[in-house]
Amino acid sequence: MTPVILAAMNPTILRRVQIVLLGVGVVVSVMAVMLVAGSFHNDRQIDADKATTMAEVVSADRLHAAVNFQTPDGQFYSPRLGLLYPTELSQGQRISVDYSTSNPDLARPAGRNASLAVIPALSVAALGWVVVGVLMVALAEINRRLVRRGGGASGGSTDSDPDPDQPDDTTDQELSDTRTA
Repeated sequence: MTPVILAAMNPTILRRVQIVLLGVGVVVSVMAVMLVAGSFHNDRQIDADKATTMAEVVSADRLHAAVNFQTPDGQFYSPRLGLLYPTELSQGQRISVDYSTSNPDLARPAGRNASLAVIPALSVAALGWVVVGVLMVALAEINRRLVRRGGGASGGSTDSDPDPDQPDDTTDQELSDTRTA
């Protein structure tokens, strides 16, 4: 088996990877904001022409609940995407739901609102930034250690590449001689 020789990442590539990671963090944050904004938008639509009725929970899990309900005009509805804010519901349960009379697919358990979406959205955004931060620090630290060990992008240090950690032995006289030549 041949040994694996790790070379330090080119600084330009390292910077680009870090920028991509920052972009991922921004995208996750925008998604979290959109989640909360969408929840408030749905609540506004329900509140604009709200009706309340009893519904039966047909199926329920941690993140989804399907219900059937009948509107006052005799129509039966089962929202295509389930209820908004479906936590703590169980199959067979009868609950009161608020729904939009203009769009019965928008339904939520009575008494629940978009404020329930804020904590999960903040959690997703915070976790996203923690992951991005850890990856950025880890990449920078790994790269720093590889450079220190001599595994630079050129495969090691050469005489033409002075070590920045070593003091420069060039005197002022030598510098002035090279400027006049």
